[in-house]
Amino acid sequence: MYSEAAGIGRIIPSAVAAPTTADDVGTLVQWSAAAGMPITPRGSGSSMAGGAIGPGLIIDLSLLKLLHLDAVSRRIWCGPGALRGDIERAAHSAGLRFPVDPSSGEFCTIGGMVATNAAGAHTLKHGSTRRWITALDCIFADGSRAIVRRGDRSYHSESGAPPLDRLEHNVRARLTEEGAAVHHVGVRKESSGYGLHDFARTGDVIDLIVGSEGTLALVVGVELELAPAARATSSLRATFADLDQVSSAASMVRRLGASVCELLDSSFLRIAESGGALPRFMRGAAAVLLVEVEADAEPGAARMMKGVKAALTECGALSVEQASAVDEERELWDLRYAASPILARDPVLKSVQVIEDAAVPPEQMAAYVRGVRAALARQRLDGVIFGHAGDGHVHVNPLVDVRDPDWRARLGGLLNEVTNLVATLGGTLSGEHGDGRLRAPLLPRAWRQNGALDLFRAVKETFDPSNILNPGVKLALTGQQPFEMVKYDPAIEPLPVPAAAALETVARYKAYATHRLALLQ
Repeated sequence: MYSEAAGIGRIIPSAVAAPTTADDVGTLVQWSAAAGMPITPRGSGSSMAGGAIGPGLIIDLSLLKLLHLDAVSRRIWCGPGALRGDIERAAHSAGLRFPVDPSSGEFCTIGGMVATNAAGAHTLKHGSTRRWITALDCIFADGSRAIVRRGDRSYHSESGAPPLDRLEHNVRARLTEEGAAVHHVGVRKESSGYGLHDFARTGDVIDLIVGSEGTLALVVGVELELAPAARATSSLRATFADLDQVSSAASMVRRLGASVCELLDSSFLRIAESGGALPRFMRGAAAVLLVEVEADAEPGAARMMKGVKAALTECGALSVEQASAVDEERELWDLRYAASPILARDPVLKSVQVIEDAAVPPEQMAAYVRGVRAALARQRLDGVIFGHAGDGHVHVNPLVDVRDPDWRARLGGLLNEVTNLVATLGGTLSGEHGDGRLRAPLLPRAWRQNGALDLFRAVKETFDPSNILNPGVKLALTGQQPFEMVKYDPAIEPLPVPAAAALETVARYKAYATHRLALLQ
């Protein structure tokens, strides 16, 4: 039941634990450290890159769901298993919101969002998860426990926090001495590697732990800052005949303060059209942009949208359709999610996510999309391209017939080509999904600056010298390959029937929020 997540991998673990308290988690970590048993922490299992599956002990944190809202301070404290959707509803009841909104928001856990520095459509205006975390309750690889809080290096702990004591010498001093700026210049979203760029700027340990995918500590409590709810929004969609126009338009609407700017490439539009979900006037377009603005009141939103429409027209939009009512706005955004259910009905093609999360400097987005299209064609693969245009962050779902004898070679060729493309364009392999086991072996090709890999190793060794926390994630193990056992491979041994049926239910109905063991009852 725990051998798969939302990505393509399958690893059957040695054991699974489903603790109900943070103390239980501490006991499990201490036992694992003594036994030399590797640990993989996990929430809903909706992650894409293989960070939630592993060969040792799976610690399912999804039962730690505590929620406590303080509307006055605009903070909410929650367990790692709290669902993002439940957090948003609690915030909404007080006129607030948690503005990080991944498409998996109804079923992903806050622990998973912290692990990957998750983002979403509104990241364009509001930033990724890291920005909104004010405190973390952490259990480290040696069993010590501490609350790390922004702006406070005292690390509230009864048991001490040796990894944090070593951090000054092992990492912080090196960043200062070497003047390292470990980041991809111009990239707006980053979930690859460790957050050394933010850590060097703030000195907050939170910035290292967020996005570390369970490789530095197990998070058993999260404090979030909340934002006021948006009082007025306005949305439109615009069609374009040329990718360069789309790239220019996305940059312009970002500068105008848009809260969302989403790309639907012609590959996405073809799938939507095949399922009858595409309006006639969009057929034949090279791409569609979906844009939202938000303001404190309707007149402000209207003024912003007037400027956005003028910018899109100036950039060469073929058509611009603005929603005039809340229902129309909702229908307009429904197109963003039209392809997934259509693809799910295909009995042959599998959406095999191996290149699904790269982000490049926004001015390179058109070059990236063209490069991906060419790589797909060279490998004789179809695919769906869409994403967060304002941030230069593009999702790609290759469509593969795993009955073809050479599907693995073609998929590997695609991954190799696109990894080279991302590196050439100065991009990152992960904008919001994390590295996982899928991308860890590729990091040396995408992180070439300022001794980044050496600094990543220093971070890992500081927190987890025995390498028991999610080994093979972030930093690859010797001989590790990007994808090894693919769950769609007809040649692998099938799972037991009850487990296979339950996992099929999870995938088909996106039932990630349902506890795995409940699916067997």
